[in-house]
Amino acid sequence: MSVIKRESIEYDVVIVGAGPAGLSAAIKLKQLNSNLQVVVLEKGSEVGSHIISGAVLDPIGLNKLFPNWQSMGAPIKTKVSDDKFYFLGPAGGIRIPNILMPPLMSNHGNYIVSMSKVCRWLATQAEQLGVEIFPGMACSELIYGNSNELKGVIAGEFGKNSSGEPGSMYEPGMEVLGKYVFIAEGVRGSLAKNIISNYNLAKNSDFPKFGIGIKEVWEVETGKYREGQVVHTMGWPLGNSTGGGSFLYHGSDNQVYVGFVVHLNYKNPHLFPYKEFQRFKHHPFIYDLLKGGKRIEYGARAISEGGVQSVPKLSFPGGVLIGCSAGFVNVPRIKGNHNAILSGIAAAEAANLALNNGRSNDSLEEYEKKIVNGYVFKDLNPVKNVKPLWSRLGLFLGIILGAIDMWCANIIGKNLFGTLKHKYPDHSSLDLASKAKIINYPKADGKISFERLDSVSFSGTSHSDGQECHLKLNDKTIPTKFNLPNFNEPAQRYCPAGVYEILTDKEQSEPRFQINYQNCVHCKTCDIKDPSQNITWKTPQGGEGPNYSTM
Repeated sequence: MSVIKRESIEYDVVIVGAGPAGLSAAIKLKQLNSNLQVVVLEKGSEVGSHIISGAVLDPIGLNKLFPNWQSMGAPIKTKVSDDKFYFLGPAGGIRIPNILMPPLMSNHGNYIVSMSKVCRWLATQAEQLGVEIFPGMACSELIYGNSNELKGVIAGEFGKNSSGEPGSMYEPGMEVLGKYVFIAEGVRGSLAKNIISNYNLAKNSDFPKFGIGIKEVWEVETGKYREGQVVHTMGWPLGNSTGGGSFLYHGSDNQVYVGFVVHLNYKNPHLFPYKEFQRFKHHPFIYDLLKGGKRIEYGARAISEGGVQSVPKLSFPGGVLIGCSAGFVNVPRIKGNHNAILSGIAAAEAANLALNNGRSNDSLEEYEKKIVNGYVFKDLNPVKNVKPLWSRLGLFLGIILGAIDMWCANIIGKNLFGTLKHKYPDHSSLDLASKAKIINYPKADGKISFERLDSVSFSGTSHSDGQECHLKLNDKTIPTKFNLPNFNEPAQRYCPAGVYEILTDKEQSEPRFQINYQNCVHCKTCDIKDPSQNITWKTPQGGEGPNYSTM
């Protein structure tokens, strides 16, 4: 193929991703210096269309960005009024008294929000300050300089055919160059993965750890709606050995955000996270809430769960990792948006200082210091042992000791167990299928529980036919020759959108691995959990994927 010629455009700062981290960084840059040229490139069809989060928002970051946000029309109205924790069994549950929970677990002063709506509002504020925002502009490649410094990205490439070659409607995209590039793609972004590998940013970090979060938005009957109520559960249907839990957040307008998280270090290859979620909704506690209601939206996303141990080096020549690209989620709090905003602010402050001093394309070590010595690590350090304790000891003992560890951190400023390590990456945790218990899941009833493809239709997901598949197999034989006999090919189950299938055609005696990339909701679970690390998720052409409105 001949060399592709592209036009280029230069900015002071290029930001990849219009999530809370990227938008906050853009806003802060313009607040510090209105003359800076700042661009935000977003792969979704519009800002917010690829944003999915719980979400209970701790406003600490927003307070720093806009101290008067409450008078600015922000879509943040529903204050948490009630905060409950439950251990669930098959038919009931036991409430954990709030007094037993460490203070950091309290949601007092927080807000139930749709982060899709919050990001759209942040984008409006950014544009009013002069930030250029381009949705539908997927960033497919990185541009490195002669000294291996990051110089920019290739954005807006469209029209490759199924073979990956330019088709009849091909658009080569542009080289978008910056003195600094902020990577704010969210969890397991394809560019961040490349950068971490290229600069060996994880050499001093623990294994990254993840969960899969599946969420539905429901409109419930008026008599069951409790505005501002927050409920978290652990236990059934996952049991003691598989990590995870649920949330139910009563937002505005009779809407309840119903979510279910499964930690991706689960061992049983027969486990089906999506069907665990559907089964969970039939618990009497949940069923009674949803009965008579209407499902509005569905989505799924990987969640970074490694904590402070797994945070890679954050700065590199030419740019920084911010938000969930760096892994700033507080796992027991199920919150990361506040840290994403704070990291965007810190990156903006560091870049502005560097630009004022005539620097460019070097390493913003100042940003790293702000994160490590500032609020973000202060938020993450007290909870750093909850995930490893849960993984090693199971739900009951792990949570009890995790709570004791958090209490120690709160009272004496030090964790009782020091800093525990994650023992292995999530993709290596599966037992052999022949030695694991087969799980029989109940059939969806079409009222409270649903089949996957029906759910995908509630995500607004769309990918054009005939394009290059954005889910790459390093070796096309591995799914049927290795994963299938050893693990019953878990991609059939861990994907919450039914992208992967094992098919046996009448004409062929050998099974065939099929990828239905059109269904992909961009959760990245396959890139994380595939036991052979044979699947690589890459961004498809811009504007494609889910189209969330209230997530």
